[in-house]
Amino acid sequence: MMQRQPSGPRKLSANFVLCGFLLFAAAPAYTLAEPAPAAVSAFDSYISTVEARLVHQHRSPNGFIASLAQSETRLRQGELIIEQITPSTNADLPGAMLYHWRGTAFAPGAKAADFERLMKNFDAYPQNYSPQILQSKILSQQGDHFQVLMRVRQKHVITVVMDTTYDVTFARLDALRGYSISRSTQISEIDSPGSRHERALTSSEEHGFLWRLYTYWTYEERDGGLYMQIESVSLTRSIPTGLGWAIGPFVESVPRESLEFTLRSTCNALRR
Repeated sequence: MMQRQPSGPRKLSANFVLCGFLLFAAAPAYTLAEPAPAAVSAFDSYISTVEARLVHQHRSPNGFIASLAQSETRLRQGELIIEQITPSTNADLPGAMLYHWRGTAFAPGAKAADFERLMKNFDAYPQNYSPQILQSKILSQQGDHFQVLMRVRQKHVITVVMDTTYDVTFARLDALRGYSISRSTQISEIDSPGSRHERALTSSEEHGFLWRLYTYWTYEERDGGLYMQIESVSLTRSIPTGLGWAIGPFVESVPRESLEFTLRSTCNALRR
């Protein structure tokens, strides 16, 4: 039996959304291959504020994890708490957008040492964080300071694969509390990944899906388990004029969904 095809506004809307994604992916790369110097400066300034706040936070015995006192009960009941704390600075980021998300969770029975072993075992990231992380390897290590290369995949209607290099530092304040800082140092978009035609796009070809990604973990062992908090700050290209209605919800969902996936996968790995 021939199936009836959708018609009217529903079909028209679907076609407009699909066209929006295609236009976004096909937008002239030379206009957005690299963030503008003003956008980089604004991002760096914002990062300085975030990291200064974290230094102060990590010195506070009662406020080591942000906003924890108001959510401990919910966390111990298994809830993940995801918050958007993106500031109103995007007006100062010409051609770019900044996203800042924070997620908090509680892993019953987990220890601080368990978390540290998990996070430093970069070779196991493709198993623990599949399907987002495809490959991971340590390029260099000096004590608790690592240079790491990861191949990551994001799939939201379109699929984007990137090779990302990070500078990662772990720090333990005592046997029960610690934190880590991860800063991207290079991000390359990969064309035809896994095929014989695979190659990294040149700077003039890239689409600017992700220009910067800084990640901050804070963790504390108490109450019979481990409280974990992750903050991610990312810089991406802005949405082409006229396509915000179609592409905006998609682009804005990626940072949140990626952070929530990372936090949930970490909890699952600790349980294993």
